[in-house]
Amino acid sequence: MRIVIDAMGGDNAPGAVCEAAAKCSRIPDVELVLVGREAEVRAELDGYGTFDNISIKNADEIITNNEEPVKAIKTKKNSSLVVAAEMLSKGDGDALVSCGSTGAILTAALLIVGRIKGIKRPALATLLPSEKGPVILMDSGANTGCKPENLVQFAIMGNIYMRDYIDIKSPRVGLISNGEEEGKGNALVKETYPLLKDADLNFIGNIEGRDVMYGKADVIVCDGFVGNVILKSIEGMAAVFGNALKKIFLKNIFTKLGALLTKKGITEFKKTMDYREYGGAPFLGVKKPVIKGHGSSDAKAVTAAINQAIVFTRKNYEATLIKELAKTEKGENDDE
Repeated sequence: MRIVIDAMGGDNAPGAVCEAAAKCSRIPDVELVLVGREAEVRAELDGYGTFDNISIKNADEIITNNEEPVKAIKTKKNSSLVVAAEMLSKGDGDALVSCGSTGAILTAALLIVGRIKGIKRPALATLLPSEKGPVILMDSGANTGCKPENLVQFAIMGNIYMRDYIDIKSPRVGLISNGEEEGKGNALVKETYPLLKDADLNFIGNIEGRDVMYGKADVIVCDGFVGNVILKSIEGMAAVFGNALKKIFLKNIFTKLGALLTKKGITEFKKTMDYREYGGAPFLGVKKPVIKGHGSSDAKAVTAAINQAIVFTRKNYEATLIKELAKTEKGENDDE
């Protein structure tokens, strides 16, 4: 198996990427290809030793977060992201990991790697912590103007992910709305509800934003605009809560003692809220695995993203999705 990694993507690249690659070098039967400015990548990687299963592919250009994604992908042909995506498309890799510009990664996945036949809009799938374990947000930012059929496909893709990757036998699928009752929501939600109800899914109906963190559903379905607002709200809430807790425990000698006594529990709680534990967000619906890591990923987060790409590839998510789509299309044809 060959995992292609954008070595120049992310705030801490290439240092964090090289450190993560060195850690993942011990995984058997896996080859890692670091794509980026060879001299810079080599200098970082050499600090961790020599590795038989890590190679470097030179790419001199870098796509930044400030660039228009489509223009950058089309004009910067020698950028680390484009070269990595081309390798994946041509069969020189089995999965791609990048912590670079979200828009550029999604554009490269669509224009270079390509969609799975039958998928109208691939979706960015983000695992979130909840009271009952991880849940998946479909879509977390790739698509803003969606149709009901898009949300149904998001639900199908998320269902397969949670069933086969997280090992939940019958994932509960919930549709984000401003009320639990059928008939609540905007036009998109109202039109999507009956389609999900008729789909071969464990659809539990509408859920509200507060239900996400309670783990009421395993698959959270919404368009990318709503999903991104949910994602950023949770990230902000976690940061504010963490800072407030720190101030409370440092207030005086008694609160410091309390922090010492509850340290184990606090550490466990922080772990459940840490995005680094979940790796990256897979772009579901493209022909090969594309994993989008957080822009501020450190070596721990990049390591998790690489491991995620490996497991994702071994479980052959794309082949399963194609089979599920075929069954859906057959059912639709049978109804006609």
